[in-house]
Amino acid sequence: MTSGLVIDTSAVLAVLLDEPARPLLITATEGCLLVGAPSLPSEVGNALIAGFRRKRLSVEMVLGAWAGYQKVRVRLPEIDVRKALEIAVELGLYAYDAYVLETARAERLPLLTLDGGVARAADRLGLKLVEVEN
Repeated sequence: MTSGLVIDTSAVLAVLLDEPARPLLITATEGCLLVGAPSLPSEVGNALIAGFRRKRLSVEMVLGAWAGYQKVRVRLPEIDVRKALEIAVELGLYAYDAYVLETARAERLPLLTLDGGVARAADRLGLKLVEVEN
């Protein structure tokens, strides 16, 4: 049976933008059913535009990365936003980070992130992490 894995924006962007962790992320997710917070498409789009505005990404890179994202099969379950907001308040996080954590908690799945703050918060919540050297 294929296992599930919650992925966050940092992991998705590393793959889409061909960052050094890409091969390890692909290996770690191979054969997994990928699950993301319901905000994942918006977060990916926002991060791509932020990269463009900071002149780190060209228009072609933004649109190419978005086209790549659209090919990735990721289930986006509904979450209890109130519980996510409680996590955000308790741990001093942004709501988007808490949405990822609530998704992993509610789905009872391990989390794959390259974001150290999200990883530390997941650890504080007792969530299982999939480690990938960045």
